[in-house]
Amino acid sequence: MRLKLLPMLAAALLGTFAASAATAQELELVQPGKLLVATEGTYPPFSMRAPDGSLDGLEIRVSKEVAKRLGLEYTPVVIKWESLLVGLAAGQYDYASAAMDITAERQKQVTFADGWLESGGRVVTKTGSEIKQASDIKGRTVGVLVASSWLKLAEERGATVKAYKAEADALQDLVNGNVDGVITDSIAAAYAIKASKLPLTLTDDYVSHIQKGFPFKKGKPNLVKAVNKALADMIADGTYAKLTTELVGYSPAPKDPIRSQF
Repeated sequence: MRLKLLPMLAAALLGTFAASAATAQELELVQPGKLLVATEGTYPPFSMRAPDGSLDGLEIRVSKEVAKRLGLEYTPVVIKWESLLVGLAAGQYDYASAAMDITAERQKQVTFADGWLESGGRVVTKTGSEIKQASDIKGRTVGVLVASSWLKLAEERGATVKAYKAEADALQDLVNGNVDGVITDSIAAAYAIKASKLPLTLTDDYVSHIQKGFPFKKGKPNLVKAVNKALADMIADGTYAKLTTELVGYSPAPKDPIRSQF
């Protein structure tokens, strides 16, 4: 009886392997059965470490849910911000979940999934600062994340720019008085100020209104479309709101998402 079962078991295993391989090929996955997602792990509340050391944050929660809905194992690849697009182009992971703004320039390099979060850039200052609005940074020194869209926005407003590899370092320099302000994402700044009880505040006005998207290497339309469906479904059924509201107090889902360009 056992001998008869062996061929059947082998056939079943081969069938499972073939199905897995076919799925990987259809979705243009780097590894069968896994969704490899690049993240920084150092940009609260988008990507950070929980008290137990595990990854958590808005993008982590959303990407885990995407993987679940695609029947794949969520597999994070922790990498520095400045290397994200290099690794993506080299095919080291399926997409990057880092909080990347969807811009016309980046759309020439990568294919973004539909916008998954809406926010905007704001100026962070020390409490009591003379900087009350974005235009007040003219002639002042402003910190920004290296290779971010904030750099250009600061320069356009006449600020002297100081670039940082981690936004936490920029905010600490602001507290220490080494820069006059920091331009960063409104959601990230509000979370950092609240969580760390820093003596900082935000200007009322925005320097930009943006949507953030997950970038993919060009030539993966099936995977992008599958992720888009997962995102749309989780927003529609309320799962997205449950995952994000706990961290930032509301659902930052775009009302009119920027659509993928194939």
